[in-house]
Amino acid sequence: MNRSFLAVAAALVVLAAIVAGCGSDDSDTTASLTKTEFIKQADAICKKEEAKIGGEFKAFAKENDIPLDKEPNNEQSEELVEEILIPNVQNQADGIRELGTPSGDEDKVEAILDALDEGIEEAEEDPGALFASESDPFAKANKLASGYGLEVCGQN
Repeated sequence: MNRSFLAVAAALVVLAAIVAGCGSDDSDTTASLTKTEFIKQADAICKKEEAKIGGEFKAFAKENDIPLDKEPNNEQSEELVEEILIPNVQNQADGIRELGTPSGDEDKVEAILDALDEGIEEAEEDPGALFASESDPFAKANKLASGYGLEVCGQN
C-alpha cells in the first residue's frame, strides 16, 4: 500500500483509539473493577474495534476503487466517518460503559465519556472535521483518556 492510503487508514484507526476510551452514561456504574482492570478491559475493547475499523476500511477502499496511491475524496472520507468510524467508536463507548467505573474515579471516567459524546456529536454533524488539520473533535477525550492511563484507547 502506498503512504497516502495508509495515512488515511492509520488516521481512522488513531481516531478510533482516541475515542475508544470514552462515552457517557447517566446510569449507575458498577464499582467492582479496579482502575488497572478497567484500563486493561477498556483497552481490549479498543483494540478489537480498531481491528474491525481497519478491516472495514480496506473493504470500503476495495469496493469503491480507491487507488492505493490516492487518498479518498471528501465524499468518500465523510462516508468512511459516517459508516465505519462513528458506529465503531460508539460500539467502543458502549462496551466501555458496560464495564462500570472504578470506585473513586467516577468523575474522571465521566469526564472522559462526556468528552467522547461531544466528539461523536461533532463528528456526526461535520464528518469532514475529522480530516481537517485544525480541527479534532476528539482532542479533549484523547487528552483525558491518556491522562487517566489508558494505553490503547485515547492514544495518538
